[in-house]
Amino acid sequence: MTRPIAKPANVPARTRRRQRSLSLLRPALIVALAATCALAFPTVLQAVRSAGVTVAGPPGKPPGMVAGQIAMSGLQTGACMSFPSKGGGSGKTVFIDPGHGGLDPGVVGTIGQQQVLEKDVTLAVGFRLAALLQSDGYRVVMSRTQDSSVTRLSASDSVTGALTASAEQRDLVTRAACANASSASVLVSIHFDAYDDPAVGGTETFYDAQRAFAAENKRLATDLQNALVSGLGSTDRGVWTDDQLVAPALTVSGSIYGHLIELGPPSPGYVDNPSQMPGALVEPLFLTNASEAKLASTASGQQRVAVALQAGLRKFFSGA
Repeated sequence: MTRPIAKPANVPARTRRRQRSLSLLRPALIVALAATCALAFPTVLQAVRSAGVTVAGPPGKPPGMVAGQIAMSGLQTGACMSFPSKGGGSGKTVFIDPGHGGLDPGVVGTIGQQQVLEKDVTLAVGFRLAALLQSDGYRVVMSRTQDSSVTRLSASDSVTGALTASAEQRDLVTRAACANASSASVLVSIHFDAYDDPAVGGTETFYDAQRAFAAENKRLATDLQNALVSGLGSTDRGVWTDDQLVAPALTVSGSIYGHLIELGPPSPGYVDNPSQMPGALVEPLFLTNASEAKLASTASGQQRVAVALQAGLRKFFSGA
């Protein structure tokens, strides 16, 4: 097993995934991304449509395959949406969380002069995976179905176009609450990776080892990791516990917590109602690696990621 990219030798630790808000040094980038997102959306739309589903068009109109929004307060339009199973049904629900969204672009990769935004790729993969799992007989709940946060935001939740730390924390807590409200059997959070060295690439998966169902967390993470490495032909960077994503958090509470909010244990006043099912966070490819970013940005590449995740979930549910 290789050292996680979270702890590479002789370089600063990587930012813990979604435990901190965007740096205040990045507002100029956020402004530039606003225009880029508008241009990039048609590409994502086409990629998702080719998977046999429909992305929401004008704000407020749900995707064609959505049955309804989970009954929760404080949700954005198109957040926490339930998709019915097709066929006989397995009786199980998979919660899919496409990472980031809205004011939070996540990793920004490039292919030549073209930007590749993590939030767009995770959503495209999420829709593709949802369609595959529906066909397998699973009910699916997606944390978001459009370019937005999951929790409803107010004007005070952003500063110069960047989410505040409290807004990010609330958004992640809302994602976990959505998973719980949907009575999901498993939680899969989809992200893509980044690193200073553009030559670095590969796949890594994280889980929390401090839950009562830690063994199931690890088994899920291992099954997803193995399926992704096999399906993508990527470098196996290993399966790691979320406390190995060590990096300074923006808030004292986040630093003390030391886990991924969606996967971690309870912490009074910070994560009062943690997720109640086995979960894993996958990072299939590095968007800072040109060849991997190119793969992640294409419809065929997104389908390969989704098919690999489907295979990993099939293995997990089979108990093999």
